[in-house]
Amino acid sequence: MKQLFLLGLLVTLPVALAACAPSPSVQVTTPDSTMLLTAPGPNPMLNQPDALGRVARAGAGLWHGIIAPITLVLSFFNPDTHMYEVHNAGSEYDLGFLLGVTVIISLLALFIRLRR
Repeated sequence: MKQLFLLGLLVTLPVALAACAPSPSVQVTTPDSTMLLTAPGPNPMLNQPDALGRVARAGAGLWHGIIAPITLVLSFFNPDTHMYEVHNAGSEYDLGFLLGVTVIISLLALFIRLRR
């Protein structure tokens, strides 16, 4: 099982790193269709306050990361619901968001492990 996990990691990691490459777009062509995959560009709303004059920082990022799984499901049914706050402080918000997602994944893994 451990070897299978390592193999999966060795296959997935280069693909994930390649996805972070600076190329703005990649075109994938199959016999039946063509798909253009684009990388996200710079955030024009970075450090710009929202309608209420707020800029999301690490605390908001942490909270948004914690509720991200719920927000993802809600966004399928409500187009006004978004997972990520675009009016943010950049790296500070990103760190909080990733820590929040990590907390949820860790807690779910711990819960699953304790149930066995």
